[in-house]
Amino acid sequence: MSRVFVPPQPMRDALARIFDASRQAIDTVRIVEHSRFARLHGRGVVATTRTDAIHLAGPGRAFAADPELVLHEYFHVLRQWNAGTLTVFRYVVESLKYGYRNNRFECEARAFARQHMTDFTVLLRSNRDALGI
Repeated sequence: MSRVFVPPQPMRDALARIFDASRQAIDTVRIVEHSRFARLHGRGVVATTRTDAIHLAGPGRAFAADPELVLHEYFHVLRQWNAGTLTVFRYVVESLKYGYRNNRFECEARAFARQHMTDFTVLLRSNRDALGI
């Protein structure tokens, strides 16, 4: 059964700092755990995104426990879908040309996550007790 997962407030605060965004922008991203939509994307898919939404195949708690995945998926939503650069058509074309791993949307999200992992991890550690994950 799908349900909305709300990451702990300290994680949302850390995301706002990393993305230089308002907490409202972070809070508008809906995270749907155990999403049928995510599972329709095939075996091995952990998450898929759309404008203002992250659809998870599994539980939100597991998602929140993986900081690199959190940064990666929020990047897709905040910097690609919500900016209008990522569309289903563009994603499919990129994937057909270059494959899933090498399409520019995935490369950009991985690069962003790598670039900000240390800062994000430090922000999360400073609030470890409040995170509850």
